[in-house]
Amino acid sequence: MPLPLPTDDRETIRCPSGLYVVATPIGNLDDITLRAVKTLDGVDLIAAEDTRHTTRLLSHYRIRTPLISCHEHNESQRSPQLIDKISSGAAVALVSDAGTPSVSDPGYRLVRAALEHGLEVFPIPGVSATITALCVSGLPTDAFVFLGFAPRKTGKRRELLESLVAESRTLIFYESPRRVAAFLEEIHAVMGNRPAVLAREMTKLHEEFIRGSLSEIQAMLADRLAVKGECTLLVDGLRETDSICDADLAEALCHALAQPGARVSSLSKALARQYRLPRKKVYEMALNVQNEAGKTPTSR
Repeated sequence: MPLPLPTDDRETIRCPSGLYVVATPIGNLDDITLRAVKTLDGVDLIAAEDTRHTTRLLSHYRIRTPLISCHEHNESQRSPQLIDKISSGAAVALVSDAGTPSVSDPGYRLVRAALEHGLEVFPIPGVSATITALCVSGLPTDAFVFLGFAPRKTGKRRELLESLVAESRTLIFYESPRRVAAFLEEIHAVMGNRPAVLAREMTKLHEEFIRGSLSEIQAMLADRLAVKGECTLLVDGLRETDSICDADLAEALCHALAQPGARVSSLSKALARQYRLPRKKVYEMALNVQNEAGKTPTSR
C-alpha cells in the first residue's frame, strides 16, 4: 500500500498592500526567518533579481506566489509597473539572489519610488553577508564601513583606497572571486600589510574564513588554481599605535611603486596620512626608492 503524500496545511495569511523588502539566505536555505516565509507566501507578487534562482527557494518552502524579474538592468523600467500594482492594493515582495535587497543589490530605486508615492515599505530582516562575516572576523565590530564592490576602473579604485588610508573603522568590501587576489594586492600596496579576513562561500558546504595579514592571505590564494564563491573582504582600520621605521617605509614604498599606475605624489600622501609622517619626508624617500629602482619619477 503506497504511503500517503505529505500535504501542505500551512495557513496562508494575505499581506496588507505595500512593498516588502525581504532578506533571503546567502547560501544555506535554512537561514530564512519564519516571517520571511510567511511574507513570501502571503504577498500577491514577488519581484526577484533572478526568477530562476528565487524559484528554487520558493520550491523548497512550497511557496507558489507569482514571480516577476527586477534586476539592475530593468529596475528603472520595472519600478513604475510595480508601483502601479501596489497603488492598486497589491502586496509586493522584493528579493535579491542572496541576503538583503538594495545592499549592493537591486532595490534602491524601487524602494525610493514607493516612498515617493507615499506607499508603505516594510523591512523583513534576515541574513546579510556583511554582518555574517563581521561577527566572526575577529576584527573590531564596534564601528565599520561597508563599501560594497570597489570601482572597476583602476584609477577610481586606487583613489577610493587612498581616501580610506586613515579610516580607523573596519573596512568591508564585496569582491568577485576572479578579482579578489588583485584587489588584495592593491590594498596592500596602498594601506600596508594590515590584518584582514577573507570570507568565502559563507553558510555553504565549502565555507571558509582566511585570517591573517594581507600578505599572508595573498600567499594562501597564490597556491590555489582558482578562487571560487562570492567573497567578502574585511580589512582592519588604522590603529592609533600604527608606526613604521624608515627601512619598513622604504620597503612599503618599493612594493607600492611596483604596482601599475603607481604615482609618487598620491602614494606619498596616502602613506604620510597612514603613518602620521611629514608628507615631504615620505615624498623624498619615494623619489629615492624609485631612482634606486632605475625608474623615471612620476610625480604628477
